[in-house]
Amino acid sequence: MSGPVRFCLDEHVGRLVRRALRQRGIDVETVAEAGRLGGGDVAHIARAMETSRVLVTQDADFLRLHAEGHAHAGIADVAQQTPPRRILDGLVLIHAVLDADDMVGHVEFL
Repeated sequence: MSGPVRFCLDEHVGRLVRRALRQRGIDVETVAEAGRLGGGDVAHIARAMETSRVLVTQDADFLRLHAEGHAHAGIADVAQQTPPRRILDGLVLIHAVLDADDMVGHVEFL
C-alpha cells in the first residue's frame, strides 16, 4: 500500500475541503462519489481499506471501530465545528509528511 496518502471524505466533510485538496493534486474520493451514501460505518471503513484510502470523518463511531480492532487504512478524525481551513491544513500536512503505509491502522486527530 505504499505511496502517497489518498483520502475518502465522509458526508460530514464539506465540498470546500474536497475541492481544495484536489486543487493541490491530492487524490480524494467522497462517500457520495463511491455510491456509499447511507451505508453503514463498517462498510465505509472496509471500502476505505479496500481502496487504500484514509477515512476523513467527524463521526466518533469510527474511533469505536478502531478501538474494537477493525482493520483500516487510516482515520483522520475531525472534531465537530472545525473550520474547513483547519481541516484542509491538517490533511495537507498528513499528505506531506506521511505515506499510505504510515497511516494503516493509525488515527490522526485534527
